[in-house]
Amino acid sequence: MSSKRKLPELSPLLTSFLTDKEAKAMRTLGLTDLDTMLRQAPRRYVTPAPLEQLRDLHVGMHVSAEVRVVSVKDRRMRSRKGHILEARVTDETDEITLTFFLTNPGLVSWHRRTLVPGNLILVWGTVGWDKVAERPQLSHPQYEAFEDTEAGRIRARRPRPVYPLKQNIALNTVRAAMVKALNHVEKLEQPVPRELLDRRGIDRLPEAMRLLHQPLTWEDVDRGKRHLVFEEAFVLQTIFAQRRVADARTPAPALRADGPLQPAFEERLPFALTEGQQYVGAEIAERLERDHPTSVLLQGDVGSGKTVIALRAMLRAVDSGHQAALLAPTEVLAEQHHRTITELMGDLARAGQLDAHPDATAVRLLTGSQRTAQRRRTLLDVTSGEAGIVIGTHALLTEGVDFASLGLVVIDEQHRFGVDHRRRLRTKGPGGISPHMMVMTATPIPRTAALATVGDLDVITLRDSPGMRAGVESFVVHEDHPAWEQRMWQRAGEEIAAGRQVFVVCARIDETGTESDGVDSPAAAVGARAAQGRQPVLDPETLGSTGQQPALPARGVTETAERLRTRTELAGARIAVLHGRLSTEEKQAVMERVVAGEVDVLVATTVIEVGVDVPNASAMIVLDAERFGVSQLHQLRGRVGRGGHPGIAFLDTRAAPGSETSRRLEQIAGAADGFALAELDLQHRGAGDLVGDEQSGLGRTLRYLDVLRDVDAIERARKDALAVVDVDPDLLTHPDLVAAIERRLRDADPEVERS
Repeated sequence: MSSKRKLPELSPLLTSFLTDKEAKAMRTLGLTDLDTMLRQAPRRYVTPAPLEQLRDLHVGMHVSAEVRVVSVKDRRMRSRKGHILEARVTDETDEITLTFFLTNPGLVSWHRRTLVPGNLILVWGTVGWDKVAERPQLSHPQYEAFEDTEAGRIRARRPRPVYPLKQNIALNTVRAAMVKALNHVEKLEQPVPRELLDRRGIDRLPEAMRLLHQPLTWEDVDRGKRHLVFEEAFVLQTIFAQRRVADARTPAPALRADGPLQPAFEERLPFALTEGQQYVGAEIAERLERDHPTSVLLQGDVGSGKTVIALRAMLRAVDSGHQAALLAPTEVLAEQHHRTITELMGDLARAGQLDAHPDATAVRLLTGSQRTAQRRRTLLDVTSGEAGIVIGTHALLTEGVDFASLGLVVIDEQHRFGVDHRRRLRTKGPGGISPHMMVMTATPIPRTAALATVGDLDVITLRDSPGMRAGVESFVVHEDHPAWEQRMWQRAGEEIAAGRQVFVVCARIDETGTESDGVDSPAAAVGARAAQGRQPVLDPETLGSTGQQPALPARGVTETAERLRTRTELAGARIAVLHGRLSTEEKQAVMERVVAGEVDVLVATTVIEVGVDVPNASAMIVLDAERFGVSQLHQLRGRVGRGGHPGIAFLDTRAAPGSETSRRLEQIAGAADGFALAELDLQHRGAGDLVGDEQSGLGRTLRYLDVLRDVDAIERARKDALAVVDVDPDLLTHPDLVAAIERRLRDADPEVERS
């Protein structure tokens, strides 16, 4: 069976005017209809080199010149097949020869049709040396005839589009196809209302497409791009506005009860809530009291206390006679949440047991790898309503999980889940009633990025951290300096001697396996992609290095653990490993030993990236730090310094000191918190990458928007979209906008639900 991928079919319109060669190019590029074709913006533009006079030329210069053709001659090459064509040109200051070596006789005729003596041409290329004639020449230069007028000269010097290409597609083939497509520009979908464009001073779509693909000046390019930027922002904001309208129309349980679980829980807390936690909790409580679905994004730095806020909200749901579900991206994190929540709640979580509080509820864990009998008992408690709080992984999304009365869904690490996950959970409410939705992230999203990527969520920010946490300092350790590395391990040994614990993180499980061996779970898959270069990582994409992967393979958990057992700095240390190939029971047993203080050094993959809470852990060493993403490094270092002891994180790298990779690692180490890091990451990579390859849905790829550059456009588009949807919620009078929304949803995530 052939593995050759079948190319998509073109729309009848494109088939009607493209040549076979152009049609194949468009199919290969995935530009199968007029709208996708003309909205394919050029990757960049090129202009002829700076104008020079021929008398000022010297070998090696990249130049352009306005010249007149003096003479043209061609002759057969002596030693091989083909012709040499030479055109003598002048600009009145001097003469130069344009030389072409042509194997196709048709090209000789083609050049002769343009290089007619007396014709004016703009020619550009790099000046070389004719060894036979001992004079300068331009070999295979580009050129274009122009009229002897100011308009003719402006056209000759215009920016020329360069499109993204694949395989053996020629740039001129794509350019020719685009020119033909522009003859049908009036047939394009025009999602932005014309009167809105006129009010904003933005060119209408047909004119914008001409400016984009056939500009005469750089100002034309900017005007053409401006339309696409605003159009993308407007379509996204209309999607978000419609979702908000749909939420307002949908009934949701009003979670208004203040007891008895909530006050009883707060009496049991071993610490006082911060002012920030109290304020954010009140904000969320006010939203949960509404009788239509709440959609909130709670963002706070690593260790800011978001879990306690979420638990208080879930208890409000239980107090109001409903259930709450907490969705985590990995089994390790789900188990961590289950352990943390049951410990915090104490007898309030032991419904059905002899030592339970009179008002207790049951807290259940549901994961994909649970034993059948345990899963069956959990599902029964969920269906009957006995379980007030259910914590789980993607297993919560399966069809067999039916809640008695789901009132609130909390999603941890929202960038691991997509729009389709959120919408699927919406359907699990009772009798057509939608549960409230609260998503959390410890990777803060700057406001403009949030508007463009999660604009259907109200963003609430928790900025302070519980006072009992000592925080963490970060340092970059270069392996080019052995003394630095030795001191790093000595420092780890000192922490162990003081009765504390150390995490060591590797990008892979085994050094002898494939890079994909490092995949532990949907979340840890990010680490494997980082090692393989498929996700923006610190080296090369994120940090902008030379683009070469490190010559040495990444360190693996198994081998690293063995090597650490022989290091004198860690003599006598109790070392354990944690990675995705361990069974659920094995992982749980390891974490229980770590929490109990029976492990001094835990060597792990990114399976510990989120949610692992070990207050006694004070040191983090990330080996091959250049292979991890920016937010990954911040999440990892957030695993230490969570108790009363200051944390220290070492970003161990093989990058050369002073290199771009090293400088970026130093920036990350010096970032005060996740908010500063998010701004740094946004400036370097843009929002499309910032939200991550794991993010399904609209924010995954922003084609034209730059959330730093286009703040004003996003704000204006948001206002305009809200105004349009307010008047016409179902967009009955905007069919082109409906079509553009469908296209955007399909491109962003083919599985996304349209509700």
